[in-house]
Amino acid sequence: MAVQNLFDDLKNALTTFKTFLHDNVGTIKPAIQALKSVVPQVTDLITKLIDLMTKLKTEINNLDLTKIPGLDKVAQFTTGVKTLLTTAENLLPNEKPDIDKVLGVVDVVSSLPALGSEVKKEISDLIDEILADLNQLK
Repeated sequence: MAVQNLFDDLKNALTTFKTFLHDNVGTIKPAIQALKSVVPQVTDLITKLIDLMTKLKTEINNLDLTKIPGLDKVAQFTTGVKTLLTTAENLLPNEKPDIDKVLGVVDVVSSLPALGSEVKKEISDLIDEILADLNQLK
């Protein structure tokens, strides 16, 4: 079984959202137009989502892993850290917030080796498709 990583999860979430949005934009657009008079913040929802998707695309495209020597070893290190902290979590219940913060960083770092140019392009293309549909909702 392949190891699931943050970028696989992101790609899957983007694919699911893109498919739903693309298939339903014709239904969602009139509903949003009607909602604007009742809940004016719905416009902010679309605008902020477009802004966040644009920032996500920029961050993904700015990741240049070719300049990080030993990345594969760091990823192995973080895998060990995850195993250790997950195991110790029950023995340190008061430290759960700190453990969760460290595990969040571990997930990002351990996923980095899987972020090749092909995956970056797939994620970028998915975001572009989502942005096109979101802009139709404005």
